Amino acid sequence: MNTFSSKLIEEAVNEFSRLPGIGRRTALRLVLFLLKRPAAEVEKFSETFTRLRKNVKYCTECHNISEEEICGICSDGRRDNTQICVVEDIRDVIAIENTSQYRGVYHVLGGVISPVDGIGPGDLNVESLVRKVSLNGVKEIIMALGATMEGDTTIFYLYKKLKDFDVHISAIARGVSVGDDLEYADEITLGRSIVNRIPYENPLQNMKS
Repeated sequence: MNTFSSKLIEEAVNEFSRLPGIGRRTALRLVLFLLKRPAAEVEKFSETFTRLRKNVKYCTECHNISEEEICGICSDGRRDNTQICVVEDIRDVIAIENTSQYRGVYHVLGGVISPVDGIGPGDLNVESLVRKVSLNGVKEIIMALGATMEGDTTIFYLYKKLKDFDVHISAIARGVSVGDDLEYADEITLGRSIVNRIPYENPLQNMKS
């Protein structure tokens, strides 16, 4: 247990150490760094995150993070609205956009099915995806979830929910290593995985054989 000469420093360290991957030693270094910066710079730092928390919304169409009710991708008339790429979270949207290989729209699930973590289908944005497909305007659903057990479980669940609709269901090619999340894949590999996607029925048949 660290002993601090200032209660304010202790409180600041406690707040920073609540962030993922930040231990108390790193938190202390960050606090001391900020103390050395000009007051105006620290105030701007604080105000940036205050505005972020107040003004960021979730797109009503795809659940992507946005400053508007409908995000820039969904409102872009040049995007193909008949093609939906299903991803786990905003980090995957950013990763795929960086490849410049995809011109459809997205659907952000907000996670993957993980019974160990207490996350079930009801905790994800599944029903809004089913509603989109039921309107008959969607031609293809691309499953772009990480090559993990949780990702595969989620894809299989979504496949069962959507297979009776008149929509082509595909999955990104396994250029992404098994066990990897999309955000850690390099842009070339991820781009090829999107372009070389395969019908999802093929993996199912391979599993049975």
